[in-house]
Amino acid sequence: METICNQVMDMIDVNNLKTIPMDCSMAEFVGTTVLDTIGLVIPGTDPGLLAHMQLEKPCRSLGLISSRTGAAGQVNAADEAVKSTNTEILSIQLPRDTKGWGGHGCFIVIGGEHVSDVRRAVEIALEYIEKYAGEVYISQAGHLEFAYSACADQALHMAFDAPVGKPFGFFCGSPAAIGLVMADLAVKASPVEIIRYMTPEQGTSHSNEVIVTVTGDASAVKNAVLTAREAGLKLLISMGSYPETPSSPFL
Repeated sequence: METICNQVMDMIDVNNLKTIPMDCSMAEFVGTTVLDTIGLVIPGTDPGLLAHMQLEKPCRSLGLISSRTGAAGQVNAADEAVKSTNTEILSIQLPRDTKGWGGHGCFIVIGGEHVSDVRRAVEIALEYIEKYAGEVYISQAGHLEFAYSACADQALHMAFDAPVGKPFGFFCGSPAAIGLVMADLAVKASPVEIIRYMTPEQGTSHSNEVIVTVTGDASAVKNAVLTAREAGLKLLISMGSYPETPSSPFL
């Protein structure tokens, strides 16, 4: 009983949260980045919890990427991470979020045999997320998100049915009407194949957006994404405010 009491006494003071340092020293903590993203690892997941997670491959060492805003850039970043490490994508979920606005966030689970591998995968993903966040545009009226990969891998395939090894493009607009118009202009401008069409009632968590993913020749896919971006920005700005992006545009 004394040991238990001592453990309780050592817990944080919830009445004075400012005593908790923002530089987290927990072994599970890897880092944070833009779009309210946190990267964590679990070196040996509890077997009972792991069973309830219903993963296709129950790796005990897990890497976690979770963001409150955006998904395509994070999934693309996870693709790069697993290409560079001895890890694999176990689960991708796109919860309704964007901090309560019109869109989604993400929750990505990476698995591996060794915690050092999954930690490195999370580190790589966080680095790429900061870059890819440059194609997320957020205003008071809505948001836009764009992504391009010259060679999609397992993460993009799992999340968006992207053909592995083929170019992949993603464009998302909120409010949903903007997403549909920019998608229409994009596919008219380039000879691409539509992979997924997602709406508030179809393929999303009832978020107020239209998402379209495409594949095809690399130049055509990239041109489709750029066409969607140009149209989407004009339409979003027409609603009365200029969007911001948490990083530098890179496409």
